[in-house]
Parts: sequence; structure tokens; C-alpha cells
Amino acid sequence: MATVSAPNARPPAQDILLAARAISKVYESGRSRLVVLDQVTLDLAAGEFVALLGPSGSGKSTLLRILAGLVPPSAGEVLVHGTPLRGINDRVAVVFQSFALFPWLTVLENVELGLLTRSLSRAERRQRALAAIDLIGLDGFESAYPKELSGGMRQRVGFARALVVEPEVLLMDEPFSALDVLTAENLRHELLDLWRQRRIPTQAILIVTHNIDEAVAMADRLVVLSPPPAHVRVDIPGLPVAERGRGTEHSRLVDAIYQLMTNPEADVAALLPVARPVEPGVPRRPYQMLPPVSIGRLTGFIERLHRLGGREDMFELARALHLEADEIIALAEAADLLDFATIEAGDIVLTPVGQAFAEADVLREKEIFRHQALAHVELIRDIVQELAATPGHRLPEERILARLQAVFTPDEARRQLDTAIGWGRYAEAFAYDDHAGALYLEEPPSSSPPAAGPRG
Repeated sequence: MATVSAPNARPPAQDILLAARAISKVYESGRSRLVVLDQVTLDLAAGEFVALLGPSGSGKSTLLRILAGLVPPSAGEVLVHGTPLRGINDRVAVVFQSFALFPWLTVLENVELGLLTRSLSRAERRQRALAAIDLIGLDGFESAYPKELSGGMRQRVGFARALVVEPEVLLMDEPFSALDVLTAENLRHELLDLWRQRRIPTQAILIVTHNIDEAVAMADRLVVLSPPPAHVRVDIPGLPVAERGRGTEHSRLVDAIYQLMTNPEADVAALLPVARPVEPGVPRRPYQMLPPVSIGRLTGFIERLHRLGGREDMFELARALHLEADEIIALAEAADLLDFATIEAGDIVLTPVGQAFAEADVLREKEIFRHQALAHVELIRDIVQELAATPGHRLPEERILARLQAVFTPDEARRQLDTAIGWGRYAEAFAYDDHAGALYLEEPPSSSPPAAGPRG
């Protein structure tokens, strides 16, 4: 198993600007109770650039909003310089993925919005807004409206609006994910230059990202959350600046984090000897978390991996396919769940079943998929068993959705059911009446579906 050599140690103890102390977030609706965050503890010190990683749905954005005071925690507390936060955190500014600009305001007016709550004269607001616009590279576009700007320029406005308030801590929620690759790369470099040259007043930065390569290239520390209910799985020192974005150590750290995020059972100490201790695990969900992967993408992924010889480095495969980390991880998790592939030391490797699937014609492919889905996917197996035991072999989807909503958020429960329906229909395990919102068996069951067996 590949390991990462010791990167630079975390900076000496400094003043903690912002801290989460045993933060939990629970959403309750009727009898449903969903734990998104489970006793998350995190410190952000002066001079640090920290990246927060984790699988989809792990509560990364929720934690960021709690730190900003936009969402209250269910338990635990946020500390600002050691003092419990009450209400909005006025020492931070947030840059969102969606730009969040007002289309009827000019660039200058959008940036000035951040200062409206400050005791400043109109002239002072204008002066500070113009300085922020110049700093972020938008000089000359003060009178332009958002519709006149490219995506990258609109995000620059978002950065200027955040920086104009001179925040002590800058929080960024997937700030580059809505941009094309080249624009995102350019904006990342410019932000890092401003940060490293101390041309912005911000004392610390926390970025939520799903892009592992981006996180390793930018951050002094990388904090990885577990699948929900999320806790801090590992806290990793970043690489020396000179080794970020290129070279063997960068690739090794990216590979190690890929392994951690795709394998809940991975040996953290073996992969990352310098990682800080992991918090205790949390109880397993009643249902597996199905990756939101369509049959077409999964089939294409398995066939591409087969053409590459059945084994490929996940990081390199993501680059070759122009996939973000969340996308390649979801595909790898789906392939692993169905026992079409395994993840070994940062590589994804086809199993014999996966090879047979890749080589099969359409009918045989569906047979293999049906067998694997019924053997390894609990939700699909439960649906088939419940349909087989129900008079008329027909169920309203609301019954299954209600059961999922006791485990997942309403939106995630819907995604889980939609994924199960897509996989189950392809496997011909059951059919779906979209008009009536009902699942049913097209033929009466002649025998019970296979029970879960050993993988392989």
C-alpha cells in the first residue's frame, strides 16, 4: 500500500480565530431524525489555509454555514476568539459557488452591498469597493452588470464583495466548481498569490471543496469528513508550498486521500503516518448510501477501465476522463458496491465479474447486473422482497420514500430512491409506473430473490 512521506508539520500553536466544538446538526421532521454532523471539532488558526473535504452529503457546506452563523448547530458551539458565537459571525465573509450576485446592480453596487451594515459614509464605501475591485482584477468593469460578465468575472465580483469587508476569516464554499477548468485554475492562482503576498487582510481561509487535487495544491491542512453522520475522519498537514501542484509527493497525497474517501475501512495510519488522530467511528446507516450514478455512466466507466487493461490509477483516470473527484469517487463506489471493481492502493481494479460485465452482450450484461444488484444492494433487494410479499405485487413509492426519509434528508432520500429505481429497472428486478408513482413486478415471483452473499 502506498504511503505519503511526512510533509511539513502544522505551524506552531497560534491564536485560534475560529473553532467548532463538538458540533452536531440534526434535522427532524415528524418521526424522522437525520444526523448530518456528529460532534465535529475543528480549529482555524491565524495564518492557515485549510481545505475541508468529504463525500457528497457529508455536511461540509452545513459546517461552513454553522461557522458563519448562518445556520445554528443542534449541539456544540462555535467559538470566535474563544467566545461563543451568537447570531451572525461578523468576522467572516463567505464566497459561494453560485456567485449570488444581484443582476440589477452593477459590479460596483454589488461589491458595495457588503459594506451597507458598516458605519461608513457613502464616499468611504465607494473608495473601499473600488479598491477591492482593483485588487481582484476587475478594474474597468465597475459599471458592468452581471449578465455582461463571464463566469470567472462574476466569481471575481463575489471575491471582491467578500474581501471588501476585510474579514478576519474567509470561508469559501466550492468557489471554483462552477467555472471551466482554465478559468478556475487562473482564479485559484491569483487568490493564492494575494494570500501568500499578504495583499488581503484575511488572516485565515477555509475552503470547502470536492476537488482533491485543488485541495492538495492550495491548503496548509486538509480535513476529511466521514460519510454522514459526519465526523472528522482525519486531519492532514499539507505539503510544502514548493511541492504543491506537481511532483511525486503531490500525487502520493492525492492518491492517499482518494483511498481514504473511497474506502471507509482504509488504514489511515498506514496511508498517512503524519495524520492527526481520527475521531471514533459512528454507527452504520440502516441503508447503504447509493452513489448517484446512472447505468449509462457506470457501464461506460467499466468498459473504459476494461479497455485500459482492467487496472488504472484513480487520479490519472479522473484526469483522463475530465472528471471531478466527486464524480470519479461516485463511479468507483458504484462499481465497488456491485463488486465490478475493487480499490487497491489508489488504483481501481476490475474483478472477474466486472470483466465479464464489460465483455458481455446486452442481454448477458443485464443478467449480470441483476444478479449483482440483488446480491449487494440492500435497497433494491428489500424493494423486490416487499413487492413479492405484497398482494398485487405493487407499491406506492411514497411508502419506500418515507422509510428512506427516516435515514436521509428529503432531497437525498429522493436521490436514493431514483438511483434504486434506475438500477432496478435496468436489472429488470422491478418496473416503475412514473404516472402513478408506483413500483411493481411485471411477472409474479416464482422464487425469492437471492439473499446477500459474500462478495466475489
